[in-house]
This record gives sequence, structure tokens and C-alpha cells, in this order.
Amino acid sequence: MEQKPKFFQKHPLLKDILSLVVFVVFIVLGTVVLNTFVFRSYNVVGSSMLNTLENEDRIIVNRLAVSLAHFMGKEYIPERGQIIVFANGEASGPLTCGAPDNQNDQYIIKRVIAFPGERVTVKDGKLTVYNEEHPDGFSPDDDTRVDENNGPKEYTSGEVDITVPKGELFVAGDNREGSHSFDSRSGLGTIPYCRVIGPASMRIYPFTKFRFF
Repeated sequence: MEQKPKFFQKHPLLKDILSLVVFVVFIVLGTVVLNTFVFRSYNVVGSSMLNTLENEDRIIVNRLAVSLAHFMGKEYIPERGQIIVFANGEASGPLTCGAPDNQNDQYIIKRVIAFPGERVTVKDGKLTVYNEEHPDGFSPDDDTRVDENNGPKEYTSGEVDITVPKGELFVAGDNREGSHSFDSRSGLGTIPYCRVIGPASMRIYPFTKFRFF
């Protein structure tokens, strides 16, 4: 008895089209999953992170660390001195803990300076952090300033005396002289943990300046 050809044997072009559609769907879904839970890339805009990062540098942000913390029901807490990207909320709205993927969100890159309960001061060009371990204060830049061309610049403008609220971070750019960096010293305020997208893990462009953080 002769076996009838199967549907896709009779319509090979349809089979090829369906295979292509399935392939594209899987590629799109894979890209969305990677971009949401594993890593993202951002362009640096402006000079607030000089001399560590320059305008138009392309960086990769580690989303996996944040995703794992949230999977375990915890808030992601970066390390002091890490460079992080965070969502600043809508341009005309307050910095709240809504979904961090609103199309109107502004993404900002700064360095983590202090944590809840710590006191931060800026006086005579010097940024100092006070906590239980260092009641006399310490410079948070000592471990991150490699030299005058890599890391936070030594002079910090402004007059600041603030205690970081619960669940928030004090952040600052590396280029703190004058008005180069809009950060927790100068009107941005402290950053809720829930707005952190993740820490910068590497710079991929310019290719000649590739580096890990």
C-alpha cells in the first residue's frame, strides 16, 4: 500500500518558511532574556566619569548579579567603589521604585560612594565617609583611584553633609570639579537600591581601550 506524502513533504516551501519563523522567534526571545537577566550595553554620555570613562565609551553591565539577588528575594547591593548604571525615573518625575524599564527612564552611570546610615561630607574639596568602622572618616576613593588618569579625580566641589537613608546609595561621578557631574552631591539625591540596573563589568569600545572593571 502506497503511503501518502506528509503535509510538509507536499509543501516544502511552507516548511522552510515555518522553520525560519521559529528560528527568528527563538533568536528574539533569547536576546530579550539575555538583555533582561544577563547583561546590557550602554553608551557613556558626557564627561562626568572622566578619567575612568569617556564620552561615547561602550560598556557592558552585569545584569546577572541583580537577577540572582532578585530571584532569591533580596535587594541587590553593589560594592563600594563599583561603577553602576541605574534608572533615574522619568525626566519630569520623582526617583521611585517603579519598573526600571519605563521607556522614559534615564540611565545614569556613577560610582558607589556610601551606604545607608553612613555620613558623607564634602568640604574644602575633599569627600569623606564616616561610619562605625571609621568614626574619624575615610576617603572612599583610596581603593579606586589608580592614578591621576584613572579613577576619581582628587578635587570634589561642593559643600555636603548628609546621612544616607535606609535602602539607598550615595553616588558620584569621577569628575567632581565644578558642574561636570550631576550626582548625589548636586541635586540628584541618593539612589534607591531598586533602581540599580547593575555594575559595569567591562568597556568594549573603543576597542583600543578594552578593559574589565
